[in-house]
Amino acid sequence: MKNNVICWFEIYVRNLERAKAFYQAVLNTKFFDAECPPGEAPVEMKMSFFCSPEEQSDHVSGALIEMPGTKEGDGACLNTIVYFPCKDCSVEESRVQAAGGNVHKSKFSIGEYGYCSICVDTEGNSFGLYSME
Repeated sequence: MKNNVICWFEIYVRNLERAKAFYQAVLNTKFFDAECPPGEAPVEMKMSFFCSPEEQSDHVSGALIEMPGTKEGDGACLNTIVYFPCKDCSVEESRVQAAGGNVHKSKFSIGEYGYCSICVDTEGNSFGLYSME
């Protein structure tokens, strides 16, 4: 995955089971429900991977996320977040404000899956930075 400019994506949904059924029907894919990392994620958060954790190391993957406080797409705008791979996401995060963006959520643990930071670019688009360190 080191050569990919994007390493992860999330699609925010209102109803995880309905969304899974939709993508299963359209893409003929299986989903793998995941437990949320303890302490960082809201208790109400539900996540389902587009592929198994073993498959994720070989290519770009993502998840459907049902969680309070997110805005799902309304058909007029797309609300998907992409994650860019980093060695240590705090390094790239430290450059965001100087470049004109904002840090929405500073580097935080996602348990055994590593760390991420959620930022906003100069155009108001959210994006993530991801690292294992």
